[in-house]
Amino acid sequence: MPAIGAVIAALSLTACSGGGASGGSADTKFVQGKGGVDTVSEENRKDAPKLSGKTLGDKPLDVADYKGKIVVLNVWGSWCAPCRAEASNLAKVAKDTKAKGVQFVGINTRDSNRAPALRFEKEYGVDYPSLYDPIGKLMLRFPKGSLNPQAIPSTIVLDREGRIAARALTPLSEERLRSMITPLIAEK
Repeated sequence: MPAIGAVIAALSLTACSGGGASGGSADTKFVQGKGGVDTVSEENRKDAPKLSGKTLGDKPLDVADYKGKIVVLNVWGSWCAPCRAEASNLAKVAKDTKAKGVQFVGINTRDSNRAPALRFEKEYGVDYPSLYDPIGKLMLRFPKGSLNPQAIPSTIVLDREGRIAARALTPLSEERLRSMITPLIAEK
C-alpha cells in the first residue's frame, strides 16, 4: 500500500508544467542555471537509477545499454501542451547530435494506452525510443537530492558514465537543449 501512495504523490507533483523553479544547495550539489537548466559539476554527479522496461513499440529497452554515450531523457505525455511545444526541437537535436555520441530516450508517462503516444511521436517526428511508463514508476527511481524529474515535461541529461549532469523542468528550445548537451560532448 505505501508504494501506491508514493505513486499517487508523485503523480500529483508531476502535472503538466510550463516550468518550475528549483535551487541548489550544499546538500544537493547542483546549481540552478539560467533559463531553468540545473547542472551538476563532474565531481558531484550521482548515478542515474536503473531505467528499463518496454518501449511504446513494445520492445525491451535498458538505458544502461547506452553507457559510453550522452543520454538525454525526456519525460513527456501526449496530452501535455508544453511537451507538444518542445517535441520537434527534441527530435531535431536528437538527429543533429546522434553522430556525436548522444542518444535520446523518451519516458512517456500518464498515457493510459499507447495509441495517443504513438500518434504524438509520428506527428512530431520523434524517432528515438520512449519507455512506456503510464503510472510514473520510473520517475520515482531517481535518487533524493539528485536532479530528478519533478514536472512534465522534464529533461535530464546523463554523462557518458551514466551520471545525472543536467536537468530542465520546462519545455526546451533547440538552443537551451544544445546548451545542456554541448558541455558534455566536450568532456572526454
